[in-house]
Amino acid sequence: MKRSILTTTLLALAFIVGLSSTMNAQLLRDMSYYRSQDKTGINVFEAPKVEGEKFDGVRVRIGGSNTLQFQALDQSNNIGGINEITPNFNLATSNLDIDAQLYSGVRMHLRTYLSSRHHPEPYVKGGYLQVDRLDFIEEGFMSDLMDKVTLKFGHMQINYGDAHFRRSDNAQAFFNPFVGNYIMDSFTTEVGGEVYYQSNGFLAMVGVTNGKLNQSTIKPAPGAPVYKPVFVAKVGYDKQMNEDLRVRVTGSVYTTSESGNNYLYAGDRAGARYYNILNNSASEFRNPRFNPSFNNEITSIMINPFVKFNGLEFFGVIETSSGKMAAESDTRTFNQYAGELLYRFGSTENFYVGGRYNLVSGDTAAGEEVEISRMNIGGGWFMTNNILTKVEYVTQTYDGFSSSSVFNGGEFSGFMLEAVISF
Repeated sequence: MKRSILTTTLLALAFIVGLSSTMNAQLLRDMSYYRSQDKTGINVFEAPKVEGEKFDGVRVRIGGSNTLQFQALDQSNNIGGINEITPNFNLATSNLDIDAQLYSGVRMHLRTYLSSRHHPEPYVKGGYLQVDRLDFIEEGFMSDLMDKVTLKFGHMQINYGDAHFRRSDNAQAFFNPFVGNYIMDSFTTEVGGEVYYQSNGFLAMVGVTNGKLNQSTIKPAPGAPVYKPVFVAKVGYDKQMNEDLRVRVTGSVYTTSESGNNYLYAGDRAGARYYNILNNSASEFRNPRFNPSFNNEITSIMINPFVKFNGLEFFGVIETSSGKMAAESDTRTFNQYAGELLYRFGSTENFYVGGRYNLVSGDTAAGEEVEISRMNIGGGWFMTNNILTKVEYVTQTYDGFSSSSVFNGGEFSGFMLEAVISF
C-alpha cells in the first residue's frame, strides 16, 4: 500500500480526533439521516429520513474501508501493444471517512482516499453538508416541511442515477455485489447543491453544479471552452409493498450546454478495478471502462428499476447519453443497458450468488459504430457485518473499433477474488 508523510499525518489526525471526542463529542457507530457503511447499508439509496438520538453536542464518527483483489485475467487484441499480465494481487486500496453530527439534523461528510490505483498520495475525494432540520434557526422551525426535505451542498458526488449507490468507490466496495463497476461508469464530483423531497415512497430531487471536477477561478482565454452550469434531477418511487416485496423505480437526467472537459464518465480518479487491461500506460488507468467523450450539448438520462422479493433481487440500468466534442458538428449517442439478478440467502442474507450483464453501444468521434459487452457471474459471503469476500468470473469483448485501436478485437476474461473491510 502506498505510504507518505501525509498518510501518516491523516491517520494520526483521525486518532487525535477520536481521543479528543471523548472530551467534547461522542463517537458513534450510527448517525441521524445516514447510510451505514457496513452490511446494513446494502440496498439503501438516498440517505433515509430517519432521526437518531436526540442531539446533545457534536458527534464524530471515524470510519473507513480497505479492499484487496487477487486478479487472474487473460487479455488479447488484434494489434498488440498491450501489457502481458499474470495472476497476482492488485494494489490494496483504503478510504478514510469522517462524519460529524454538527447540530440536530445537520451533518458533514468527508471521504479521503488514503491509497488508490491512480494517485501515489492521499487526496480528498469530496465532502458535503447535509441539512435535514432547521433547528439551528429555531427549534422546530419549518419542521413539517423538513420532515420531507433534505438539502446538500459541497464538492460532492452528484446524485445522477441509482447505479452509483451500488458502485465500488475506491476501497468502499461493500455495496457492489461484483468486483468491477459498469462499463460507462457515471461518477463525478462537482461543486453544487441538491434539494430532495421524500414522502410516502415518492422521491424528487433537483440540483445544480458548476460543471467542474478541477476547480479554478482563472477566466478561460478567448475562444477557449468554458464550463456552463450542470443541471441534474431525479424522480422516483420506492416502497416496501409488503413484508416480502420492495419496488423502486427512478429516472434521472444530467444536462449541460458546454463543458471544457466533462467528467461524467471519467471522474473516478481511483481508476478501474480490473488492472492493466487493454492499456500500456499509467494514463489509461480507467480502462476497461468506456468514456463516450462528450463536452458540449450533453444530456444523459438513466432509468433504474429495483425489485426485491424475499431473497431474490433485480437491479437494472437503462441509459442514453448524447453530446459532442467542440469540433463536431452533430451530436452522437451512446446507450447502456445492464441487469443484475441476485439471490441472497442465509439466516441474515449473509450469502449471495448472481450475475450481471452490461452492454454499451454507440458512435465514437472517429465514426466507429462500437459495442462493448461484459458478463459477470459470482457470489459473496458477509463473514460479519463489516467483512465481505467476493469471487467472480468476468468476460468482456469489444466490437467495431478501427484496426488502429487498442480495442480492435479486444477481450479479457478470468477470475477475480476481492476482500472488503468497511466500518
